[in-house]
Amino acid sequence: MSVASSEPTPEGRLARNSVGIAHIVFFVVAAAAPLTAVVGATPPAFAFGNGAGVPGAFVLAGLLYLLFSMGFTAMSRHIGGAGAFYTYITHGIGKPAGVGGAFMALLTYSAVQIAVYGLLGLFTEGAVAGLGLDLPWWVWSLAFLVIVHFSGQRNIAFSGAILGVCMLAEIIILLLLDVGIVAQGGPEGLSFSSFAPATVFTPALGVTLVFVVGSFIGFEATAIFGEEAEHPEKTIPRATYISVLLIAIFYAFSTWAITQYYGPSNVQEAAAGALDTFYFDAAANVLGGWSALTMNILLITSLFACVLSFHNTLNRYFFALGREGLAHSVLGKVHHIHGSPYVAGILQSAIAAIILAAFAITGQDPFAVVFSYMSALAVLGILGVQVLVSVAIIMFFRKNRLGHGLWRTAVAPVLALIGLIGALVLVTSNLELLAGTSNIVVNSFPYLVVLTGIGGVLFALGIRKSDPARYEALGKVFEE
Repeated sequence: MSVASSEPTPEGRLARNSVGIAHIVFFVVAAAAPLTAVVGATPPAFAFGNGAGVPGAFVLAGLLYLLFSMGFTAMSRHIGGAGAFYTYITHGIGKPAGVGGAFMALLTYSAVQIAVYGLLGLFTEGAVAGLGLDLPWWVWSLAFLVIVHFSGQRNIAFSGAILGVCMLAEIIILLLLDVGIVAQGGPEGLSFSSFAPATVFTPALGVTLVFVVGSFIGFEATAIFGEEAEHPEKTIPRATYISVLLIAIFYAFSTWAITQYYGPSNVQEAAAGALDTFYFDAAANVLGGWSALTMNILLITSLFACVLSFHNTLNRYFFALGREGLAHSVLGKVHHIHGSPYVAGILQSAIAAIILAAFAITGQDPFAVVFSYMSALAVLGILGVQVLVSVAIIMFFRKNRLGHGLWRTAVAPVLALIGLIGALVLVTSNLELLAGTSNIVVNSFPYLVVLTGIGGVLFALGIRKSDPARYEALGKVFEE
């Protein structure tokens, strides 16, 4: 870890050498929200998907993102900056596609942030109600928004330290449960049938992947912090691989352990009958009643860490667009002491507050609507952007591999592209399950993502026509 410098930061530049590998890994893993993803997302995967094959599905998703990382990290050595996916798409496919990808990314991360704020408010409302403090969910959501905003205004290392503490706490409680299950064994003994092809590759695998792929959202945070990283040419690739491996291995191990607790032949039925208490029941029986209460509390800190991570991600997207001239230049300003994109943070916190207020005023349910709808939109959006990035990587290295091998610049990116397109098709076809309902709003999400991307393309073409010099400068800020 690094110690943040107190030296003034040059105008238009984020604080250099502010974060090391550990900080960046904290951002990515915290965005994945391990406790929330395992306790909240995997029960429906067990119940409606391939049952005992869920651990194997996490291995498959991990392999997919490792393939994606090979081309991603190779390109990161030549393209850097806070724009991340926007920058990659711009240099690989072209400026209009890059702006389209940026618009899609903003939609995606804004949706994630709103979803998490809704769930955070709901869980906090339930936790403090027993203490006699009965306030509606949106009060707590807005209170956390204020805390997140002021944390994001500080140097990036400050947020990294908070995320590290929260992430370690939630991982420890899950590991205690996992180890406890392994130590006592299960009703059917311990077996690795969850990773057998016959268990994993069932007709319901597609349903499982809908939930599993969503657990990797926040993946690009490694590249977003490249401008602030120590030795980014080494830090970003290492942080990327470490993050993907940590997420995949930890999720696969945790879901394998819970499968052993209920038994491979019974886990699907058990999950279907106790979606909300699937892990809590196991924790209470294996570790004692204290663990279920602790897990409930740590769910709140897990969600807080998640939303803080995405807040910092969004700040840097808005910052990049402001510095590039795609939005008002004031968004490209950085704090003279902390080196943080503080103006971008003010804007995106205000947007989140307005959206949350709109949900509250119209009386929307924080789980069934705010969380479920926004999560479904986010999964669609991130897969769409990742597909574009895979195409960009292939095109970037098409004429010159810049010293990298064929595997990293062509074969792995093509395989990743095929896998991501397949995942996008699966999510789109199972959107009702992911969102928890089917209606005109949910069914419009795929079109909304596409139209958002097209809107970005048209915006870029408009700049090319009205201001050629400004258009020509797009992406130049980040070139090595």
